Amino acid sequence: MKQGIHPDFQPVVFMDTSTGHQFLSASTRKSNETVAWEDGNTYPLIKVEVSSDSHPFFTGKQKILDAGGQVERFKKKYNM
Repeated sequence: MKQGIHPDFQPVVFMDTSTGHQFLSASTRKSNETVAWEDGNTYPLIKVEVSSDSHPFFTGKQKILDAGGQVERFKKKYNM
């Protein structure tokens, strides 16, 4: 590989914002937030909306969204 053209591959902590589950992995993404990990080191923190801890495929649970309320708000907003 050529030197100086690839982003840094570093350990980071990903946090699932819906469950609070955190896991240590590696990524080229950067973050201004940091978190102290179980090993005593500090790593960049990257927040994700869905991970294996919250995705229905891995959990076997399906979330049902209240779409009816959203439709009613839309109709009310635009006088339909």
